[in-house]
Amino acid sequence: MHVHILGICGTFMGGLALLARAMGHKVTGSDANVYPPMSTQLEEQGIELIQGFDPQQLGKEGENQPDIVVIGNAMSRGNPCVEAVLNRGIKYTSGPQFLSEHILPNRWVLAVSGTHGKTSTSSMLAWILEYCGYEPGFLIGGVPQNFGVSARLGNSPFFVVEADEYDSAFFDKRSKFVHYQPRTLVINNLEFDHADIFPDLAAIQRQFNHVIRTVPGQGKVIWPKDVDAVKLVMEMGCWSEQETYTRQAPARVEQQKQEQGWQTKLIADDGHEFEVWFDGEPQGILNWQLIGQHNVENAVMAIAAARHVGVAPAQAIEALTEFSPPKRRLELLDTVNGIAIYDDFAHHPTAIETTLQGLRAKVGKSKVIVVLEPRSNTMKRGIHKDTLAYSFRLADKAWLYQAGNVDWDIAAHMSHAEIPVIVQTDIDAIVEQVASQVSPGDTIVVMSNGGFNGIHQKLISAIAGK
Repeated sequence: MHVHILGICGTFMGGLALLARAMGHKVTGSDANVYPPMSTQLEEQGIELIQGFDPQQLGKEGENQPDIVVIGNAMSRGNPCVEAVLNRGIKYTSGPQFLSEHILPNRWVLAVSGTHGKTSTSSMLAWILEYCGYEPGFLIGGVPQNFGVSARLGNSPFFVVEADEYDSAFFDKRSKFVHYQPRTLVINNLEFDHADIFPDLAAIQRQFNHVIRTVPGQGKVIWPKDVDAVKLVMEMGCWSEQETYTRQAPARVEQQKQEQGWQTKLIADDGHEFEVWFDGEPQGILNWQLIGQHNVENAVMAIAAARHVGVAPAQAIEALTEFSPPKRRLELLDTVNGIAIYDDFAHHPTAIETTLQGLRAKVGKSKVIVVLEPRSNTMKRGIHKDTLAYSFRLADKAWLYQAGNVDWDIAAHMSHAEIPVIVQTDIDAIVEQVASQVSPGDTIVVMSNGGFNGIHQKLISAIAGK
C-alpha cells in the first residue's frame, strides 16, 4: 500500500511514517518545512520527502495516486493538497485513525495522557518494558534517548502511545486519544491548555471522559486522586479498574502504611532519589539522573502502568536507574566557561514552575536564568498571562521573547514578577545581554516548544567567545 502523509515532519506524523514503513508500506510525505532531525530520520528509512504542498505530489488523477492520504491536524481546508484529495476522491484519514486501524488492532495499548509529562512518562514506560524483556512498540512525541527513535513496531503485543488531547484533523475534532482504545490508561494531570481548540477546562474534561469510556472493564485507569480536575473527570463515570497516586503522601510512616494506591517519599529534595510505596508497602528506592517533583510523579505513573502488564515495581525501579530523559526535557546541552546551558520543552506556567523547582533544588543558591519563548497557541493568545510571572519565582532573572505573533503585551504583565524580567523583540539582543551577565557557576535554561530561532547554539557560541 502506498501511504502519503501530509504534515510528515511533525513528531507524531513522522513517527507514524516510521511505523507504516516498518509494516512494509511504501511511504511518502510532504511538509511546509522539511528539515533535520526528523527529515534525516525519515530519509534514512527510505521515505521520500517533498517540500511544500503542490498537488503534483499526489500523482496524476486516476494513476500513480496514493492508496491513502494521512492528513495531519495542522492541515486545513484551502491547502492545495487537501483540496486535491477531496476533489479527486482519494481515500484519506487522520493520523490517529490510521494508527488505530492499521497498527493498534490486537495490541495491549498503554496510553499516557495529561497536560504535562506525557512524553517523559511514555518514554519511561517504554524503557521499563524494554529493560524487562517485553520488546514493546511505541509512538512518542519526542525522541527517547534510550531508543534513539520516536516510534517502532516492537516484537510483542504491548504498545505504548503518548495520548494527546489535541484534535485529530480538520474533519475530526475529537481528541487523538479517543482513537486508541487503551487497556491501560494513565492520566498524569489536567489543566487548561490548547486554547485554540478548547473554550475551557470543562471541554477538555469531556474529551478525557470519552477516552475513559473506551477502556475495557478489565482494563485499568491510573490517576492522581488529589488533582481536582481529574477527580471530576472520574466522577463522570469509569467502568474499569482504578489505581491512584497520592501526590501529597503522609509524612509519617505509620500513616503511609494505611494508604491505598501509590505514594512517593523524597529522600533528596531535588527528586533524584525517592522511595516508592504501593498499598502501604515500600517497593524500593529509585536513585536516578532526573530531577524535579514532576519527574517523580511521572516515574511512579510509569511504574504503575508497567505493573499492570506484569512488571514488578522493584524491576521497574531498577530499569529507571538506567533511564535517559527524552531530548529537550531539561537536557544539558553544554557547559561553557563553567556555565551550564539546558534546553527544556516547558511552555505552560505549571511546567515552568515545576522544572525550576527541580533545578533550584539541584543547584542550590547558584544563579538560575530563564530564557523563554511563549510559543504555544495558548501562550500566544495570552491565556496564561496572569500566572506566567509567578512561575519564574525560583529563578534569579528571566528574558522573554516577544515575537510578532504574540498578541498581548508581555512586559505589562511581568511588572509584578518576583524576579527581574526583561522582554525583548530581538533574539540577538537576548543572546548579547544574557552572555554579558552570566558568570561561572550560573545555569541558563532555555524554554520553548519550538526551535526558538537557534538561540541555544547562539548562546553557547556567545558565552564561549567571552
